[in-house]
Amino acid sequence: MEDISEFLSPVNIEEENSFPENTLGTSIRKFVDGKPFPELKGVHLAIIGVEEERRAVNNEGCGGAANAMRPYLYNLFKGSYKPRIVDLGNIKQGHAVKDSYFALTSVCHQLIKNKIVPIVIGGGQDLTFPMYKAFDKIEPTINLVDVDAKFDIGGPDSEFNSSAYLGKIILHQPNILFNYSNIGYQTYFVQQKEIELFHKLYFDAYRLGVVRDAMEEVEPIVRHADLLSFDMSAIRMSDAPGNNNASPNGFYGEEACQITRYAGLSDKLGAIGFFEMNPAKDKRGQTAHLLAQMIWYFIDGYYKRFQDFPFRKKSDYLKYRVSIKENKNEIVFYKSKRSDRWWMEVPYPTQKKFKYERQCLVPCSYNDYLEATKEEVPDRWWQTYQKLT
Repeated sequence: MEDISEFLSPVNIEEENSFPENTLGTSIRKFVDGKPFPELKGVHLAIIGVEEERRAVNNEGCGGAANAMRPYLYNLFKGSYKPRIVDLGNIKQGHAVKDSYFALTSVCHQLIKNKIVPIVIGGGQDLTFPMYKAFDKIEPTINLVDVDAKFDIGGPDSEFNSSAYLGKIILHQPNILFNYSNIGYQTYFVQQKEIELFHKLYFDAYRLGVVRDAMEEVEPIVRHADLLSFDMSAIRMSDAPGNNNASPNGFYGEEACQITRYAGLSDKLGAIGFFEMNPAKDKRGQTAHLLAQMIWYFIDGYYKRFQDFPFRKKSDYLKYRVSIKENKNEIVFYKSKRSDRWWMEVPYPTQKKFKYERQCLVPCSYNDYLEATKEEVPDRWWQTYQKLT
């Protein structure tokens, strides 16, 4: 692995013996002043703070999120696993914003390439863009899932910032974005033309009310993600006041933790970022504490992964063929015997095998299977088919 220590500054924390026994504070190896940079061989997860906040719209102070969160995370007790986690400290603000982006892309690229999942704590949500770029030359295509009350597309003439980063991802070349899914958007924050654009691009968008009525349906959405970006303003103000853009509605804290646990359980997820937590606006550390618990749930999910994707032995799965439209077509479903999770197979042109092979098995739910048995093509299948062909 290439040396990434030049991009990172040490964590400023108390000594390890100040944390109770069996807490994450005694289990996570840290990059601290006066000690060598942590050895990364055999590491599973890496925590990285990013102090870049200059393009965080109306949320000055969010660059301090990682430092505010750490004491709460380190005092949480670990689960029944032996964590191999490092805290690599913080990426300081560069001379220019592009310098911060370059550092984050470089660090994440090296970690992802070596099968280490970066847990990034920003900073503005515009940092999703350099995290996305980190997958270039690692995967031919990736899926981005965004937990956010808005879409953050921006107009053609918009300045690139935390409210207008998605458009840059969509237009970026080389384009490795296969699918984008938004979880929890609130309609009054979104222009109708943005929703129409999503339909044209065959992207997914799930309204807050729809998601909260069936939280279990979030699991297959998150399971399909390579990168998950979580804007803390997607959580209601009463649960997460530490955000200058927080609003009265949003996810409850426990729902946010449920989403991040789903992310941890996903065998496919390669990186996750938490953005816009602002300690300058927080009340008694409430939001920092919630963020720490969200990360705890992600870690707990990671160490409970089922390792049933990509598929290994066919005998580990039950295969179902469902006829559609008077037996003229069929959809093939797979159910894991390990986890009871479902996938459905979407055909693609053989000449595009290298680019799309990892996208043809789409995570789904039992409800998608039931929908197919009624001769209805599930939306997930149809939208993926449109992109593959």
